[in-house]
Amino acid sequence: MSQNGGRFNGQAQIMGGGVKINHISRERAVLIAGPTASGKSALAMDIAARDGRIIVNADALQVYDAWRILSARPSIAEEAALPHALFGHIGRNDPYSTGHWLRDVGTLLGVSEKPVVIVGGTGLNFTALTQGLADIPQIPPDIRARANEILTQRGLAALLSDIDAATRARIDTHNPARVQRAWEVLIATGRGLADWQDSTGPALMPQSACEALVLHMDTPRLDMRIAQRFDTMMRSGALEDARAALPYWPAPRDLSAHMPPWTRAIGAPELVAHLQGHIDLQTAIDRAVLASRQYAKRQRTWFRSKMGAWQVIYL
Repeated sequence: MSQNGGRFNGQAQIMGGGVKINHISRERAVLIAGPTASGKSALAMDIAARDGRIIVNADALQVYDAWRILSARPSIAEEAALPHALFGHIGRNDPYSTGHWLRDVGTLLGVSEKPVVIVGGTGLNFTALTQGLADIPQIPPDIRARANEILTQRGLAALLSDIDAATRARIDTHNPARVQRAWEVLIATGRGLADWQDSTGPALMPQSACEALVLHMDTPRLDMRIAQRFDTMMRSGALEDARAALPYWPAPRDLSAHMPPWTRAIGAPELVAHLQGHIDLQTAIDRAVLASRQYAKRQRTWFRSKMGAWQVIYL
């Protein structure tokens, strides 16, 4: 049975590895977060089918049309069976951020008469949705270029050393993209990212008005599911997914933090490296599974630190 240290109040029950949804709200928006391969999409589809909801994507990679298999987007059949939104609607080189996603969700909520179930593994999207997002000005290209140059030539520590202490305490200092973003904001605006966040406006969808669920699975079981899912991806055409991306893949410069966001689909860099002749296929698969497990660990850390008030479903 589900638990949440006294907070969960029995909102969903776990029976035989699946979530019984009869106690999940039929009226309020439902938010489902969780690490990769934890079963979020299946739960979202069950709830959407029960209530006639639209399934709205909250995953930062599933917005790109570049991937279907490697980003674990719903299949064509799944998208045909139930209404889906914000999946695969962005071109691979089109700019797209949490701010863009939040505006898209706001537009969708304004025109749709159907209730929504919002599902994904990108914690930043969910915290922006439920806590608000600072309206930070666009970063000038020359500052972004400077950040790329510092990161490439001097490393992550050089960017971190310039970032204010309040911001360093809030970001994942091991995540190059997050560190670079914080550095760019400080240099471009003269204000730290933490200061911008503290002046954030009202949330589009406050957590108190939603059924906000975060899935939790013990690490050994999740690790096994990650490996099994990647095996399924390979049998479903993941290598062809990567092959189709080869003509658009950036010129070799190491897989660094300033690679375009669409290239960061778990497994994509590894399979591309294989197709380019740098590593054998089994090595690519092993590295992709490891990268996925490391990503799941970062996701769980985010959920614990940023989404502690969400209702936890132990699987």
